[in-house]
Amino acid sequence: TLVPEHIRWISALTPARVERIFVQPGTPVQANTVLLELANPDVQIEALDAQRQLTAAEGDLVNLRTSLQGARLTQAGVVASTRSLYLQATRDAAVADSLKVIGGLSRNDVTLAHEKASELEARYDIEKQRLELLTSTVDSQLAVQREQVVRLRAITAFRLSRLSSLQVRPGEEGVLSELNLQPGQWVVPGTILAKVVQPGKLKAVIRIPETQAPGLAIGQIAAVDTRTGIVAGRVIRIDPSAQEGTVTVDVALDSTPASARPDISVDATITIERLSDVLFTGRPAYGQPNSTIGMFKLVEGGGYAVRVPVKVGRTSVNAIEIVQGLAAGDSVILSDMSRYDNVERVKLK
Repeated sequence: TLVPEHIRWISALTPARVERIFVQPGTPVQANTVLLELANPDVQIEALDAQRQLTAAEGDLVNLRTSLQGARLTQAGVVASTRSLYLQATRDAAVADSLKVIGGLSRNDVTLAHEKASELEARYDIEKQRLELLTSTVDSQLAVQREQVVRLRAITAFRLSRLSSLQVRPGEEGVLSELNLQPGQWVVPGTILAKVVQPGKLKAVIRIPETQAPGLAIGQIAAVDTRTGIVAGRVIRIDPSAQEGTVTVDVALDSTPASARPDISVDATITIERLSDVLFTGRPAYGQPNSTIGMFKLVEGGGYAVRVPVKVGRTSVNAIEIVQGLAAGDSVILSDMSRYDNVERVKLK
């Protein structure tokens, strides 16, 4: 059978109802051709809700950034103001000390000036720590909100991809091979919607009887009969196991006849080994390779046949090598003669 080398199965990503079918099997399609349209209101609502949540989270991120920056600037202003007050109090304390020496200021006033300077120094240190704490937590608070935005973007992208999958496209150029759906039909995730193939790239899938499979090997030359001509090819894959008495072999074609179509029946001859100067005859209905069998050879002008021991060698589908017992030009009976096992000579009518 001729089958495409490349097959793309298109499956449903979400449960939906088949709404419309635009392309029928056998039609060439492009990667973005809409094959059919599915419908599921829940998928549309989920996509809209995801977009709404993403927009809200992005707005929260902007508001948080503005709020934190404003708070940091406000605290920086408090630090600057407190520093100014602290420096002024330090100068006042120095002036008080000078006046105390000349008796221009009481001891109590000097003490108050120093206490005020100490208080403002402590406030200045506290406000600086607040600014440092606020600055160090800005990035972490923004990072948490950014992660939330990233998660919601991924969710939104996923839900939008599910929504876009309702417009079923092949994703690559080819020919629509199968589309077995009807409008109104309900599909679930994983349901095969369509099959797209590339008809210009075909291979032959051949089933070989398991008794003839031991000599097969990758790279062997093959001749494929497509009913309209013989095409050369080579073996590219051999199934590791037999099924129903046959082994499946893939043959790559060197060229593709114009009349070839996927799924048409073909025959193939695989060359396992080429022998020269070999005596051979058609393969009989009995006997095994590399053994001695009894064959009836025609004598006396074809009126009689006598049994002769014949040593045979290697075999093909329709021929067998004669090692000993026959000569070129001899005529033998290839059909089943098992009912004459006890007879050495038969008369032909």
